[in-house]
Amino acid sequence: MGVPEDLLAAAKQCLAERGYAKTTVRDIIAISGSNLAAINYHFRSKDALLNQAMIEATGDAVQEILKAMPEGPQNLEAFWEGMTRSFRERPELWRANVVALAQAPHSPELRGQLAEGQARARAELAETLSGDEGEQSKALLTLVIGMLVQWMIDPDHAPTAGELVRGLGALNSQQDRHQDQ
Repeated sequence: MGVPEDLLAAAKQCLAERGYAKTTVRDIIAISGSNLAAINYHFRSKDALLNQAMIEATGDAVQEILKAMPEGPQNLEAFWEGMTRSFRERPELWRANVVALAQAPHSPELRGQLAEGQARARAELAETLSGDEGEQSKALLTLVIGMLVQWMIDPDHAPTAGELVRGLGALNSQQDRHQDQ
């Protein structure tokens, strides 16, 4: 890896461990083994480096979501099992994503880039699910974000894959009953 990649890796680590507000230039430099001037040379500022790190972490998260999609006939429970396994096995990635979500309202540039990333994620999910970018991919991405937040806050009480699927089924049944009335 080169200096920019080392800085980005260090920034992602700091975001996951310390959050945006508590990450300092000194933290990034200590982890990356680079010098102070390298941040400004390669990224213009600490904020630009952290924004790039959050964008890359979000891209990495999209790849994790796509990896969780089962092959063959769609199995929603298998998908959620894959997601919760990723939450457990790659907590640093998901913490960095929560930091990015929390920082987005304060940075128009970051918000725009995250919105582009979400659009790509919806398109890729739609291709995997049904071939069109419709309600399924939007709903699934929304559920992933909500599940992620629950796992970051209280993983011991976040729903299991089975609980989530059964809950969605119960909501769907309730909706069907209301439509029949």
